[in-house]
Amino acid sequence: MLSVGSKAPEFSLKAQDGKTYSLKKLAGKRAVLYFYPKDDTPGCTIESCGFRDHNAQFIRAGAQILGISADDAKSHGKFALKYGLNFPLLADMGAKVCKKYGVWKEKNFLGRKFMGIERTTFLINGQGRIAAIFPKVNPLGHAKGMLSVLSMIKDKAVSAPKANSRKLPAKKSNPPSKRNH
Repeated sequence: MLSVGSKAPEFSLKAQDGKTYSLKKLAGKRAVLYFYPKDDTPGCTIESCGFRDHNAQFIRAGAQILGISADDAKSHGKFALKYGLNFPLLADMGAKVCKKYGVWKEKNFLGRKFMGIERTTFLINGQGRIAAIFPKVNPLGHAKGMLSVLSMIKDKAVSAPKANSRKLPAKKSNPPSKRNH
């Protein structure tokens, strides 16, 4: 099981833009890895649009946002285009990276059990170590909460407060809101 301070598992995944992204290529830069269940679903859209709306602030803080799901690059491309997402969405076909990060879990939705991604965010410091982990994320206000935590994280791993322990105001965006999938 991964914990704060441990080395972040390496990966190399293609994004919707056809480029390959890896932690190795981000050496010296901080990263926000947010694992989400599925492109263009209500909760995932809310979360992704929040990161879109705050991306410039993440860049100024020296952090690269990377969204990761088991959807393919073509699906990511449609999702990114539809909502103007301005950061890479990485295609983890076969959920190999999701498994390395421990976010591939049994889920139960409307009485149906299946394997899928538990919405989780990892903040990685410039040395490639996990600086903070946020499991079972509430998509509303999550990006803004991550900015607050990121401002506390320098280049060493530190314990971070739970982002979901307080209500954060959600920035208005155009995603659907029927269910938190």
